[in-house]
Amino acid sequence: MDLIKPLDLQKDQKKEKIGNTEKVRCLIIGSGPAGYTAAIYAARANLKPVLYTGLEMGGQLTTTTDVENYPGYPEGITGPAMMDDFRKQAERFGTDVRFGVVTGADFSGPEHVIIIEDENKIVADAVIIATGATAKYLGLEAEKKYAGRGVSACATCDGFFYKQKDVAVVGGGDTAAEEATYLAGLCNKVYLIVRRNVLRASKAMQERVMNTPNIEILWEHQAVDLYGENGVEGAMLIKKKGTPEEETVKLKIDGFFLAIGHNPNSEIFRDYLETDPAGYIKTVPGTTKTKIPGIFAAGDVQDPTYRQAVTAAGSGCMAAIDAEHYLSEKPA
Repeated sequence: MDLIKPLDLQKDQKKEKIGNTEKVRCLIIGSGPAGYTAAIYAARANLKPVLYTGLEMGGQLTTTTDVENYPGYPEGITGPAMMDDFRKQAERFGTDVRFGVVTGADFSGPEHVIIIEDENKIVADAVIIATGATAKYLGLEAEKKYAGRGVSACATCDGFFYKQKDVAVVGGGDTAAEEATYLAGLCNKVYLIVRRNVLRASKAMQERVMNTPNIEILWEHQAVDLYGENGVEGAMLIKKKGTPEEETVKLKIDGFFLAIGHNPNSEIFRDYLETDPAGYIKTVPGTTKTKIPGIFAAGDVQDPTYRQAVTAAGSGCMAAIDAEHYLSEKPA
């Protein structure tokens, strides 16, 4: 028998509304693993959280197919199905999940103000930012066509599916070098597609790449298209584009990995919160606290290093606990 019953939403989630202004105790922005986990913990702590999903309900995982490295799913699960489970669990404990996009923020005063869809104002005692990050792509139509069918922006997430196969990694920085060496431990052959004639990666990472026998660097190559019937079967490259030596190269591969960086979804908060040069929100080490009391950041929007569902979920838990401690010192 299930001894934990959902909260009575009509009774326990009443909000003070004045026109288009709404006051809430705990506002969560984002619906990936970080946002939903924060919601589960906040709801169980009776913080009556309101969560806005953003345009992409479920975050980056909704663009993936099989997820096999998240604990608790021994047979694996699709990204959308897993995020649906997270949502249902958050709602079970009383989270008010709403579809909507945050279009503005004002953290300059004593009140934390968030604007929804340019027309509704939320005044929140605590705000958990879990807006994630967006992988950078080349802008090829084929990247959309083969999304989840040979195109990936996360070797750690999807590399397992390419065991003993040939893959390509696009990029020349530390991330690309790390992804290539990781995949080299799984795959038969890894091609590192580098637009320039040098790597931007650190010396240590360059040495790792150079000393890995099944990595081949394709210098001065640019990917311009992908092809395949039921998934990626190859890539069309241009070598030395714009020079007299320009030539088209057809590369047979099974997987195509983008490693040209991520854009943290932090733009609307940067006037108030401290970020690193790439835009990731800075938090107090060991916590999810930002420089503004009552504002917390969790998941990929503050994590330039790991960017995994399980680490995002863990930081979502931290954010809810940090918010609970903060709110315990404020009158309800």
